[in-house]
Amino acid sequence: MSQIVLTKVLDSNKSAAELFSYFSDFTTTNEWDPNTVKTAKISGDGGIGTKYSNVSAFNGRESSLVYEVIEYQPNHLIRLRGENKSLVAIDTMMIEEVNGVRRFTYEAKFTFKGIAKIAAPFLTKAFAKLAADAEAGLRKVL
Repeated sequence: MSQIVLTKVLDSNKSAAELFSYFSDFTTTNEWDPNTVKTAKISGDGGIGTKYSNVSAFNGRESSLVYEVIEYQPNHLIRLRGENKSLVAIDTMMIEEVNGVRRFTYEAKFTFKGIAKIAAPFLTKAFAKLAADAEAGLRKVL
């Protein structure tokens, strides 16, 4: 297994516009993702092509990625692709209207490269903690 996918689905009473405005600015990971050490915008206006520098603490170490917005559908979807020498991360945040509430889905797909492919199967527990921490942070802002 060289890929791990984490998905969290949460409901919110906030409007799609409010949710999108907040989450389409990836620097908000500083507020809701407890594993984020620092996210900063490198360039862009928030839409496709915008780049962010992200440093996260994972499994006792810090990891840096440069993310780029690769898909942007106002009030509905933002998708970013992050990469470093060990992995490619695709983060997707989607907002849908379901029974009068907004359903927020956060999916993080990690595809390991090179030697990291060997370690991937042993990181399942660490990624489960990463997902639980992110869910707790998301609950606070949703």
